[in-house]
Amino acid sequence: MRTEESEIRTAQVSDLCRRRLLNYADSFYELARSYDREFCPGEEDRQTVLSERRLWENRQILKSHLNEMAKIMTEVACEVLCYRPMEDKKKRLIVRAMHEEGIRVENPCYISRDDGNESVVLTMSTEKRAGASAEEAADMISVLLDRRLQLSASSPFVIDRNPQSFILEKEARFLALTGFARAIKENETVSGDNYAVLEAERGRLTVMLSDGTGSGEQAGKDSEQVLDLTEKFLEAGYSTDAAVKMINTALFAMGEDKNHPTLDICEIDLYSGSCELRKVGGAATFLKREREIEQLSESNLPLGIFQQAQLQPIQRGLRDGDYLVMVSDGVVDAFEELDYENTMCAVLAEMKEQNPGELADKLLREALIAAGGRIKDDMTVGVIGIWETR
Repeated sequence: MRTEESEIRTAQVSDLCRRRLLNYADSFYELARSYDREFCPGEEDRQTVLSERRLWENRQILKSHLNEMAKIMTEVACEVLCYRPMEDKKKRLIVRAMHEEGIRVENPCYISRDDGNESVVLTMSTEKRAGASAEEAADMISVLLDRRLQLSASSPFVIDRNPQSFILEKEARFLALTGFARAIKENETVSGDNYAVLEAERGRLTVMLSDGTGSGEQAGKDSEQVLDLTEKFLEAGYSTDAAVKMINTALFAMGEDKNHPTLDICEIDLYSGSCELRKVGGAATFLKREREIEQLSESNLPLGIFQQAQLQPIQRGLRDGDYLVMVSDGVVDAFEELDYENTMCAVLAEMKEQNPGELADKLLREALIAAGGRIKDDMTVGVIGIWETR
């Protein structure tokens, strides 16, 4: 089957939905513009001026949120997917081979991505048995198409009798594994630190670490809320910077003196091996490349202290066998009396463990030894290991 440009088709939301989304976006933009007023204090007393300033700042927060929602609606309304039907020979091959495994395949096609990669999209359901593995099916289709494909993070893991759509993406150049180790502060039952690992489509891995103010149950709830909100914003289509800024301004608007969690975000593109770190009050992250250790840090304050969070992404290119080590303040404080920066670099340089979980456990043990066996603050170590798949 020829693959000329004339055979490439497009798909997008219906005209009615697109118009409605764009109208919604215009409404949000217009509402945001209504807050385009500079703060001009009058001659009132100081308390009145401060109250007016606070009201103006809250309006600016609302304005930024409205603009971001309008932007996402516009992008969704204008999104166009380019796809082309699969070649008849390959389509028949897949349908026949999967039928022998009791799996029905319908409408296989290719979708072109902005980065030049091409994904396979198809509908699958079981003909008799239930609970077939989608990953095993993806492996079979990879062999049939002679392509290195993997099941996307957003696809179902199980094929059942109800037809479902599955996306098979080009296998990423890098594989990432994570490992974590934690210790709870003495006399506490709940850690104030929390972490999350998110796998998105197109080979993106996001690891987040948040340290709540203080320790105990409330600190744990605060850091968990930060991670939950960040995850929801990212899944909704917000950029990482926009998500962090919205959470920061929300905490700032609450005006609570005891709720200023830190937030570390590490995003890795597994196709290119590029990495971006965003640190809002978090402790240093360490890049381990065999015995060479690089400290990655930013002197930002935690969330909610200032109205605008100052974000300056730290970018690095990763290689086969690299490790990124994320830690909370409790780990740093354990080495405080031993010149922690140089000590942690020296300790990491000597470590030979290759499994991220073992490496995290070893560093936590070293921190406990450095602290004389005392756990004066919650400690969390997160390790991300990177390896080339081919």
